[in-house]
Amino acid sequence: MTRFTKPMLALLAIAGAATPALAQGRWDYGGGRPGDRDYRLMGAGVSLLYPELRNTNRGRAFVMRNFDDNRDGRVQPREAQAANRAFAQIAGPRRDRFDWRTRDTVVVVEDRGRPGGWDRGAMRGYGFRQTARGATLRLQEDVLFKTDSAELRPGAIDKLRPLADYLRAESGVRVSIDGYTDSRGTDAHNQDLSERRAASVRGAFDDMGVVRARFSVVGHGEADPVATNATPAGMRQNRRVEVTLLGQRADRF
Repeated sequence: MTRFTKPMLALLAIAGAATPALAQGRWDYGGGRPGDRDYRLMGAGVSLLYPELRNTNRGRAFVMRNFDDNRDGRVQPREAQAANRAFAQIAGPRRDRFDWRTRDTVVVVEDRGRPGGWDRGAMRGYGFRQTARGATLRLQEDVLFKTDSAELRPGAIDKLRPLADYLRAESGVRVSIDGYTDSRGTDAHNQDLSERRAASVRGAFDDMGVVRARFSVVGHGEADPVATNATPAGMRQNRRVEVTLLGQRADRF
């Protein structure tokens, strides 16, 4: 079963397993039921997984059914980290005592309004605005990056995942990724940082299975501020990455 690829119509819960499944929702707990196949894990992220996910077929199924974002059959480090975070939330502080059998009787089927495999509500939540180039999303630095760094924060992938779903479903849409900084630092430093940050966002989409050739990636340094650089609040607004769906209408979402 592939996760969330068709419109979800109902939530069926049997016995006392409904509450934990509803609390976290939306996870496929396959593997270990009669007729289910055995799951094997491959990829650079396998060693990062909690033992409870690596060492049982139910755990391996949980990883592959829910977190193999690009459907390549391999566990990437970011996918492993996302699986660990989700499992920690579900299992609580005693992961070693987690009972997979409590999930056997729960089938979660959810309607998220996904035309063609993407989540319209999540896309609307980005707050796209219409520009001359297309539908543009503005992502602030503190959402995506560590301070003065192009390294993505752990939660950045979760922020970008609905957009990756859209881009995989809408294969003809081309994308511009533009990085910007505030005016602190030298021109050379700001230019380099803006380029590396834009490239990091493109790299995240690579990891989620969006074809690299669809992107143009540009760093603008401190050019084109959207607010004053004389105040901390203004500088925060200027530190951003903008993602534009070229030729697309913002009111589509």
